[in-house]
Amino acid sequence: MADLKKLHEAVLKGDAKQAVAITQEALAEKVDPQELISKYMIPAMDEVGRRFECDEYFVPELLLSARAMKGALALLRPLLAAQGSEPAGRVVIGTVKGDLHDIGKNLVTSLLEGGGFEVTDLGADVGPEKFVEAVKEKKPDLLGLSALLTVTMPSMKTTIEALKQAGIRDSVKIMVGGAPVTAEYANEIGADGYAENASVAVSMARGLMA
Repeated sequence: MADLKKLHEAVLKGDAKQAVAITQEALAEKVDPQELISKYMIPAMDEVGRRFECDEYFVPELLLSARAMKGALALLRPLLAAQGSEPAGRVVIGTVKGDLHDIGKNLVTSLLEGGGFEVTDLGADVGPEKFVEAVKEKKPDLLGLSALLTVTMPSMKTTIEALKQAGIRDSVKIMVGGAPVTAEYANEIGADGYAENASVAVSMARGLMA
């Protein structure tokens, strides 16, 4: 019998090899993929987020746990799709035009995927028209905009304006984040939420979905 508590531990410790091995073992024993995610993997990632908030974990630990979660999820996704299981939500994310920084955005992407979201990552230096196109095509619940430079922050506003002009602003909730971004700025440009770090982004995403 697969020891599923060890799956929780593997994600928590960022042991990708063990997370994948236990997931394979559990699937061979016909354990429901949804149970693996909701009872063991998401609670592990929530604990990772809590430890990050309390400064017990730092970015390297977050990345390792996210990688372990991603490895296990890769095995489960096709089965969930076959079952017709819905993700926690659909997210399109990208770093805005003129900004090539993507480490923070990649971390948010990994943690959102770890939290059960289906994420389309548009990469860095993404123009407003590309965000508009992705929202029209993917019909996400949430749009994540990241900026790491003060000079690229106005691109967030430009992107939101472009969504309004395309008539699709109200079809999606918008989260913003990045080192220079503040809650005040998020309000000013008409975003729906602001996340000061990757683990807050996941709880913010869940809140916006509620």
